[in-house]
Amino acid sequence: MTVTTGTISYDHKTIEEKWQRLWKERSDWRAVPRPDQPKYYVLEMLPYPSGRLHMGHIRNYSIGDALARYKRMRGMNVLHPMGWDAYGLPAENAAIKNAVHPRKWTQDNIAYMKRQFERFGFSYDWTKELSTCEPDYYRWNQWFFLKMLEKDLAYRKSSRVNWCPSCQTVLANEQVVDGCCWRHETTPVEQKELEQWFFRITAYADALLEDMSQLQSWPERVLAMQRNWIGKSVGARIDFNVAGTEDVITIFTTRVDTIYGATAVVVAPEHPLVEKLVAGVPGGQSILGRIRELVARRPTSPAGDTEKEGVFLGRFAVNPFGGDQIPIWVANFVLMEYGTGAIMSVPAHDQRDFEFARRYRLPVKVVVQPPRDRLDPRRMEAAFVEYGVLANSGEFSGLASEAAIQKMTAHAVQKGFGKPETTYRIKDWGISRQRYWGTPIPVVYCKKCGIVPVPYEQLPVLLPDNVQITGLGHSPLRDVPEFLHTTCSRCKGPAERETDTMDTFVDSSWYFYRYTNPAYKDAPVDPAAVNYWFPIDQYIGGIEHAILHLIYSRFFAKVMRDLGLTKVGEPAARLFTQGMVIKEGAKMSKSKGNLVDPDDMVERYGADTTRMYVLFAAPPEKDLEWSDAGVEGIYRQVTRVYRFVSRYAPELTGVAPGAPPAGEIAAEDRKILRKLHQTIRRITSDFEGRWHFNTDISAIHELVNLLYSLEGQISKPVLRETLETLSKLLSPFAPYLAQQLWEELGHSEDLLQVAWPSFDAALAKEDEREIPVQINGRLRSKILVREDMPQDELVEMALADPRIAHVINGHKVLKTIVVPNKLVNIVISERA
Repeated sequence: MTVTTGTISYDHKTIEEKWQRLWKERSDWRAVPRPDQPKYYVLEMLPYPSGRLHMGHIRNYSIGDALARYKRMRGMNVLHPMGWDAYGLPAENAAIKNAVHPRKWTQDNIAYMKRQFERFGFSYDWTKELSTCEPDYYRWNQWFFLKMLEKDLAYRKSSRVNWCPSCQTVLANEQVVDGCCWRHETTPVEQKELEQWFFRITAYADALLEDMSQLQSWPERVLAMQRNWIGKSVGARIDFNVAGTEDVITIFTTRVDTIYGATAVVVAPEHPLVEKLVAGVPGGQSILGRIRELVARRPTSPAGDTEKEGVFLGRFAVNPFGGDQIPIWVANFVLMEYGTGAIMSVPAHDQRDFEFARRYRLPVKVVVQPPRDRLDPRRMEAAFVEYGVLANSGEFSGLASEAAIQKMTAHAVQKGFGKPETTYRIKDWGISRQRYWGTPIPVVYCKKCGIVPVPYEQLPVLLPDNVQITGLGHSPLRDVPEFLHTTCSRCKGPAERETDTMDTFVDSSWYFYRYTNPAYKDAPVDPAAVNYWFPIDQYIGGIEHAILHLIYSRFFAKVMRDLGLTKVGEPAARLFTQGMVIKEGAKMSKSKGNLVDPDDMVERYGADTTRMYVLFAAPPEKDLEWSDAGVEGIYRQVTRVYRFVSRYAPELTGVAPGAPPAGEIAAEDRKILRKLHQTIRRITSDFEGRWHFNTDISAIHELVNLLYSLEGQISKPVLRETLETLSKLLSPFAPYLAQQLWEELGHSEDLLQVAWPSFDAALAKEDEREIPVQINGRLRSKILVREDMPQDELVEMALADPRIAHVINGHKVLKTIVVPNKLVNIVISERA
C-alpha cells in the first residue's frame, strides 16, 4: 500500500528497504564493554525457530527494541542480542512429516526468521547471535553437566514417567491430553519406571525463595507462582502403624493440630505398601483391579477440580494420638511425588478431604473450633481450614492452633513416632529425554567401571547427523553404532554412550550469559564480559515462562556463581511480562484460523505501522485484541506525519532550530512548544517508569494534529525544532519513518547517535487563568485552571471547590453552563 496526497506519497516499502540495506552494513549496534559509559542490557526471550514469527513475537520484540533505542539515545552502552532456542521436539516431528533432517529444517527456519527480524528493523547486535543446536554452544551444556556431576548436583535414579505404549516412548506432561497420548488420542498413557538423569534443584530451594527479596522489579504474579511452585511447607512427619502388622505408613502434615480429626489414612496408588497391604485381604485381587482402573482415569498432574475417587484397602491404621483405628484408602488425588505419598484425611479441616469424605460417607470430626462460633459436623457445607482452638483433642484441647502445633510436634518426637520436617513441592529437575534433537548427555556406561563421565577434553560429544527418526521406540541414537559404541576413558574397555538427550530447558537456562561473548573458547562465559554486562537490566517475555524457564534460569545463575563463573546470583534485575495478542476473543493459533501474518502486515502497511500498532492498541502488560481497522488507523497517522514533514522540510533548509526568548514567543509558537515539551516529558517519563507506550503514541498523534491545526502559523525556527524533535520521539516506535524524516530535514547521522530530547519544564507548563464560578448567576468563587481545559474537567473542578460545595449542599444541580476559558455557571434547585 502506497498513499499519495497531493504531490507527496508515502511509499513505506521503498523507504524501509532503503534503510534495511544501510543498517545491515552498520557496525555501531555492536556492543562491547566500555567502562567509562553506563551499560544497559535489554533482552527479549529468544524464540524457537518454528518457521515464522507470529504477532506475539512482534509485540514482544517491538517492546524490547523501543526500549533499546531509547536507552541508546540516552547515551547508554546497550547490549541487545538475539539468538535461537533451536533444539526441541517440533524439529523431530517435522523430520517425520516432511522427510527432512531436523538440522536442515531448523537452519532454514532460522534464516527465514532472521530476515523477518531485519525487515522489522529490530536493532539487534547480530555479532552476538547464537544457536543452541551448534556444537560450540551445546558443548558447554555438557560442561555444566559434568561440573554438576562433580558437585553432586547431577545424579541418576529410577523415576516414574509418562509412557505411550503405541509410540514406545516417554511423553512430557504437556504431551498428555485427557490421559491419552497427544499423537494417539485413544491410547491411555501409562506410568513407567525408567532410569533418568536429574539436576538437584532442590539443593537451592531455600535460596530460590530467599533471593526473591532481590527481585523487587519482577511482577508479583510471577513471584507468587514461583513461591507456590517451590512450595515450602513447615510441618511434621508422623508414623501411623498398620493394625495387626509391623508396617508403618508415614505422612507429612502442616496441621498436626488437626490429627485427632483424622478419619482415614489415604495413600497413592503407587505407594510401595499397597500390594503388601492388600495381600491376604478378602477380595484382594478385585481391589488391585479397581486401583488399576483408578490410575487409568487419573490425570497426570494434580488438579483442584479433579473428581476425588478412592478404593478402601480393607486395612486400618492406628492414630498415634489417641490410638483410634482408621481405614486405609487409596485415592487418585494422592501422588507419590508429593510428600510421602500418604496423607491423613481430616475432612472437617481440609476441603479436599471434606469432599472425599462426603462422597464415601467417611466420618467428619471437628477438632478445631473458630474463636467465636461452634461447628456442627452434621451441618457443615465446607471444611473449616483456619486456625482456631482445639477441641476433642485429648490433653491438647483448649490450646490455640499455633501453640498446639509446637506442643504436639514435640510430643511426637518424645514418643518416637514423629519429627519436625520441612518439605518442598518442587522436585529435582528430570533432564533425560528419549529424543534425538537435543544435547547428548556426556556419560558412558562401562560394564567394569559403571557410569563414567566423558573427559572435558573430549567435549563436545557430537550429535550425529546420520539418524533414522521414526517417533517410535527408543532414542534414535541407540541405532547409530558409531555413536553408541565407544571406549571407557578409565579402563580403555568397550562402553556405550548415554542415548538420552538433555531437556531443552537446559539450553535456555544460561544463554543470556553466552551472549556477552559467544566466541569465547576457554569457558562457558567470558568473566570480564559477564561482570560488565550483568545483571540483565530488563528481561521481557510471556507470563507462561514464569515457572519452568524462569526458575531453571535462576537455579543456573546460582550454580554458575558457586562455580566461580559469575558474581551474580540472580540473572535479571527487572522482568516484564507482556500480554498476549488475541483475535476474535482467542489467542492467535493455526487451529483457530485467526492468525495474522506479520509478513502480510509489512507488505501492506510497513514495519513501522505494524510496530506502532502492537504498541498502541493496548498497554504492553495487557492482552491486545487485534483490529484490522486499528492497523489502518495507525497507517493513516504515519502517513500524515510523513506528509507534513516532507512538505515543510525543503522550506526549513538553512533555518536554525530554536525558540525566541520567553517574552517574545508568539501565541502559536507557544502553543506548539508547550505541546512539544509536554510530549517529551510524557514519553520520557513512560520509558523510565510505567511503559504506557499506547498513550505515548497518542501524545505523538495529538502533537501532529496540533501541527496541522496551526499550519502556516508557526515560525520556521520553532517548526524546525518541533519536526526534528518529533523525528527523535518517533525513533523508538517507528525507526524507518523517523530516520527518513531526519534525513529529509538535512541530517546524515543515525538517530541512535543523536541525544534524546530533554523537556523544558517552563515551556511544558500549561498557561493558567482564573475563572469565575457562579451559582444561579451569582458569583460565589474563583478557581485557577489551565487554559483550554475540557469542559467536563472544568465543571468537575468547580463542583469540588470548597466554597461551591458548601453552597450546593442540600440542593440538586439542574445544569451547568460553561463559557470556555471565561465562566462556569451552576444552576441549582431550591433546598430539598
